Amino acid sequence: MTDDEMAWLDLSTVARLIRERVLSSEEVTLAQLRRIDRLNPALHAYVRTTPELALSQARAADQRQAQGQLLGPLHGVPIAVKDLCWTAGIPTAAGMPMYQDFVPDQDATVVKRLREAGAVLLGKLQMTESAFSAHHPLTVVPVNPWDALGWTGVSSSGSGVATAAGLCFGSIGTDTGGSIRFPSAACGVTGLKPTWGRVSRHGAFELAASLDHIGPMCRTAEDCGLMLGVMAGADPLDPTALQAAVPDYSSGDKTNLTGLRIGWDAAYALSDVEPEVAEAVRHTLAVLETLGAQIVPVTLPEVGELVESWVPHCAIEAAVAHTATFPARREEYGPMLAGLLDMGHRLTATDYQRMLLRRAEHTGQLNAVLMQVDLLLMPAMPFAAPSTERIANLRQEPGYRRRLSRYTAPTDMSGHPTLTFPAGVTASGRPVAAQLVSGHLNEAALVRSGSAFQAATQWHLRHPPMEAISATPNGSH
Repeated sequence: MTDDEMAWLDLSTVARLIRERVLSSEEVTLAQLRRIDRLNPALHAYVRTTPELALSQARAADQRQAQGQLLGPLHGVPIAVKDLCWTAGIPTAAGMPMYQDFVPDQDATVVKRLREAGAVLLGKLQMTESAFSAHHPLTVVPVNPWDALGWTGVSSSGSGVATAAGLCFGSIGTDTGGSIRFPSAACGVTGLKPTWGRVSRHGAFELAASLDHIGPMCRTAEDCGLMLGVMAGADPLDPTALQAAVPDYSSGDKTNLTGLRIGWDAAYALSDVEPEVAEAVRHTLAVLETLGAQIVPVTLPEVGELVESWVPHCAIEAAVAHTATFPARREEYGPMLAGLLDMGHRLTATDYQRMLLRRAEHTGQLNAVLMQVDLLLMPAMPFAAPSTERIANLRQEPGYRRRLSRYTAPTDMSGHPTLTFPAGVTASGRPVAAQLVSGHLNEAALVRSGSAFQAATQWHLRHPPMEAISATPNGSH
């Protein structure tokens, strides 16, 4: 098996092949490191790689397996982590040059759990500044492997690019206003934003504490479920982590969705979205119905005011998170993040209370709808794989933020889990995504439904035309 053939295997398959000793962790890890050496100079997905650590972990995994010991479901599988998660002895900068020399003395809980489950760390992935909506001016922005002019999404841009380009078998992203879903949609991968609190946030740089979600980004829904099962659960180091037991996300019939109720608000899902997005979502609905799901018409709560309040809400919480460095080190901040923090300092407690009340009202309304159905289907974003130039132009238009975040910000505000997955393709060949939303702690229904859809379709099997990416010669690993 060549490096490139190996790179396109899904995480669950790699885990099985290592478990069955068809492949060793060391040979898989070496293949990934060679591919990263060859492609990352053009894609800029990794801010830093950890080849020595990765090979050490891979060889240890193989030695343990030879002794009949498997650490967990990710034993020997190479993954990568967004650079806002602490990694002991490895710099963690959160997309901020001021932290480029910060070296944590411990792992984030999510990193610790992945390591204890046997995962091999390939490196840290590039991201926007402090996980807000723009890369710092000094950052080299990741390149979309489908099209060098294509948007990579924010803020987990490196996670989307690395996973799509076969530079890891799974990655960690975070979502505060759409930052698992935008890069998943733009890069053609599957991303699971869990229930708020389902995954511990200990050891992860904050953007907005009550909005931040940590979740997996992979090639399949099944892979996301496998990673989430390792990552999720209570954590004494994070009192906001939920105490609920973690289910087996791999269980359940993934070929027949009979009995599953999917809520469909056509006016919400199809209004003011581009035709290729509408087509992909309609196609997804038809496939899910063919698989046995019952489609239930619903009316979702109005989200306009809520979406408008997301930026100021985030601004207030981000201002708290950056108290130690802003405004004292303002000159080291990029303009967009600095502007957000300025807004946070201007807003009042009364402003925040109004937003909290609106947020609570919306969460209650959405919970009421989800009492009638198991899932909701909608787009992940209204635009079909936009170019970076188009996104830059759209930013200048009135109502841009409200339109872009219409399908993402509301569920960050309410804390509901979502699954974003490839569901179509544009005329130019870029991926288009759909999104499922479930009730709190019902990620199992997302994994089951996403897996069933992917078993019946092939959108998730498409790979970027890597020959279009300028590459450097193979590295020396």
